[in-house]
Amino acid sequence: MQPRDLSAHVAYEAGRGVGEVARELGLDEETLIKLSSNENAFGPSPKAVEAVKAHAPMVHTYPKSSAADLRERLADRLSVDSGQIWLANGGDGALDYLSRAMLRPGEEVLVPTPGFAYYGMSARYHHGSVNEYPIEKADGFTQSVDGILEHYSDERIVYLTSPHNPTGSEVSVADVETIAEETAEETLVVIDEAYGEFSASPSAVPLVRERDDIAVIRTFSKAHGLAGLRLGYAVVSDAWADAYARVNTPFAASEIACRAGLAALDDASHVERTVETAAWAREYIYENLECQTWESAGNFVLCEVDNGSEITAAAQREGVIVRDTTSFGLPECIRITCGTREETKRAVEVLNGLL
Repeated sequence: MQPRDLSAHVAYEAGRGVGEVARELGLDEETLIKLSSNENAFGPSPKAVEAVKAHAPMVHTYPKSSAADLRERLADRLSVDSGQIWLANGGDGALDYLSRAMLRPGEEVLVPTPGFAYYGMSARYHHGSVNEYPIEKADGFTQSVDGILEHYSDERIVYLTSPHNPTGSEVSVADVETIAEETAEETLVVIDEAYGEFSASPSAVPLVRERDDIAVIRTFSKAHGLAGLRLGYAVVSDAWADAYARVNTPFAASEIACRAGLAALDDASHVERTVETAAWAREYIYENLECQTWESAGNFVLCEVDNGSEITAAAQREGVIVRDTTSFGLPECIRITCGTREETKRAVEVLNGLL
């Protein structure tokens, strides 16, 4: 007995965690700074923590009402109908729902490289195939309409990321609309805004109110600090929003996740503090790190250090965990998550010593 042929599939490589690095190097976890996974430097909202504690005794029940409440709350914020909110187990779960709803076996998707590996992974899981468009270092990692459309060939889904991981570059709302206009009627343009709260640029969600060929991905993992609860959602066209009931995993967003999400939406000050600190940290890295960096609209900065794996390993031994971007096809770079002011200063100090 064997699984189906998975030779075309790739494993997702996550940033290294504090526990595994501490065990490997014999270090005290308390002394380590983790800046490798673009997590919230301040953790979850205190209101979300209280909600988790308050609703823990109810985890024996399915999250029907809490999920409905969260969809309503998000819909109200985004000026769409609640049916247009597809709650999921993280943003990657929302990507899976779109693949289920849109892809027929053998159909193709177009993904950025470098980029989030799960775009292609999800397509392959659902028996699609993957084509790529490059985001070039030589062009400052700019995401241009012409550069994307040059590689477009009637794919069923085109994935855009704004802000883009790991480079931090953006796609304007106008460019998203242009790409939707210039692609086939049966092509869905998916814009991943996982880091959208950190950007000063407007969201593409208003386009979803006007068009049926654009969907937006959002998450509670980053600015809201709920990565461990796995809560995300897609915002889709009203014209085909009812497909959710036929493709979603029953109760994929848990009771605790939904309650924490509702509470997190009530804590604007936590998000503001997170976003302001990330903006400060980006500028501090640009100005003080002694290597090439690229301007980022996310809560991270991409840096050129010649040998990313060596610098990453050496930084870990000094108690600072950053992301080696070899898995993104950028072995000469590292990605630094924006930490607290103290964490960011320490990371820059350590990295400068190594550089």
